[in-house]
Amino acid sequence: MAKKQKKLDDISKKFGDEREKALNDALKLIEKDFGKGSIMRLGERAEQKVQVMSSGSLALDIALGAGGYPKGRIIEIYGPESS
Repeated sequence: MAKKQKKLDDISKKFGDEREKALNDALKLIEKDFGKGSIMRLGERAEQKVQVMSSGSLALDIALGAGGYPKGRIIEIYGPESS
Protein backbone atom coordinates (compact mmCIF):
# COMPACT_ATOMS: atom_id res chain seq x y z
CA MET A 1 0.00 0.00 0.00
CA ALA A 2 2.85 2.38 0.84
CA LYS A 3 4.49 1.74 -2.55
CA LYS A 4 1.27 2.60 -4.36
CA GLN A 5 0.87 5.82 -2.37
CA LYS A 6 4.49 6.82 -3.05
CA LYS A 7 4.00 6.18 -6.77
CA LEU A 8 0.84 8.32 -6.78
CA ASP A 9 2.66 11.10 -4.92
CA ASP A 10 5.50 11.03 -7.47
CA ILE A 11 3.05 11.20 -10.39
CA SER A 12 1.05 14.04 -8.85
CA LYS A 13 4.24 15.98 -8.12
CA LYS A 14 5.45 15.54 -11.71
CA PHE A 15 2.17 16.61 -13.26
CA GLY A 16 1.64 19.23 -10.54
CA ASP A 17 4.78 21.07 -11.64
CA GLU A 18 3.70 20.98 -15.30
CA ARG A 19 0.20 22.09 -14.33
CA GLU A 20 1.58 24.97 -12.25
CA LYS A 21 3.75 26.13 -15.17
CA ALA A 22 0.81 25.96 -17.60
CA LEU A 23 -1.39 27.86 -15.16
CA ASN A 24 1.22 30.60 -14.69
CA ASP A 25 1.62 30.92 -18.47
CA ALA A 26 -2.16 31.26 -18.88
CA LEU A 27 -2.33 33.90 -16.13
CA LYS A 28 0.46 35.91 -17.75
CA LEU A 29 -1.31 35.78 -21.12
CA ILE A 30 -4.61 36.93 -19.61
CA GLU A 31 -2.90 39.79 -17.74
CA LYS A 32 -1.14 40.80 -20.96
CA ASP A 33 -4.42 40.91 -22.90
CA PHE A 34 -6.74 42.35 -20.25
CA GLY A 35 -4.46 44.19 -17.83
CA LYS A 36 -3.11 43.62 -14.35
CA GLY A 37 -5.69 42.57 -11.80
CA SER A 38 -8.11 41.13 -14.35
CA ILE A 39 -7.63 37.65 -12.89
CA MET A 40 -6.35 36.50 -9.52
CA ARG A 41 -5.91 33.26 -7.63
CA LEU A 42 -8.19 32.48 -4.73
CA GLY A 43 -6.60 33.55 -1.48
CA GLU A 44 -4.19 35.92 -3.18
CA ARG A 45 -4.65 39.48 -2.05
CA ALA A 46 -3.28 42.22 -4.24
CA GLU A 47 -3.21 45.65 -2.68
CA GLN A 48 -4.49 48.34 -4.99
CA LYS A 49 -4.66 52.01 -4.15
CA VAL A 50 -8.12 53.23 -5.04
CA GLN A 51 -9.90 56.44 -4.11
CA VAL A 52 -12.88 55.84 -1.86
CA MET A 53 -15.85 57.75 -0.56
CA SER A 54 -16.88 56.97 3.02
CA SER A 55 -20.31 55.43 3.49
CA GLY A 56 -20.72 57.12 6.86
CA SER A 57 -20.77 53.75 8.61
CA LEU A 58 -17.46 52.53 9.99
CA ALA A 59 -18.65 48.91 10.03
CA LEU A 60 -19.70 49.09 6.36
CA ASP A 61 -16.44 50.79 5.34
CA ILE A 62 -14.47 47.98 6.99
CA ALA A 63 -16.69 45.31 5.39
CA LEU A 64 -16.17 46.83 1.94
CA GLY A 65 -12.44 46.29 2.38
CA ALA A 66 -11.27 49.51 0.75
CA GLY A 67 -12.52 51.86 3.46
CA GLY A 68 -15.64 53.01 1.65
CA TYR A 69 -17.27 53.03 -1.76
CA PRO A 70 -14.65 52.99 -4.54
CA LYS A 71 -14.87 56.08 -6.75
CA GLY A 72 -15.43 55.45 -10.45
CA ARG A 73 -16.72 51.92 -9.93
CA ILE A 74 -20.19 50.48 -10.20
CA ILE A 75 -21.38 48.87 -6.99
CA GLU A 76 -24.52 46.94 -6.16
CA ILE A 77 -25.95 46.53 -2.69
CA TYR A 78 -28.80 44.13 -2.20
CA GLY A 79 -30.72 42.55 0.62
CA PRO A 80 -34.18 42.28 2.07
CA GLU A 81 -36.39 45.34 1.68
CA SER A 82 -36.36 46.07 5.39
CA SER A 83 -32.59 46.33 5.61
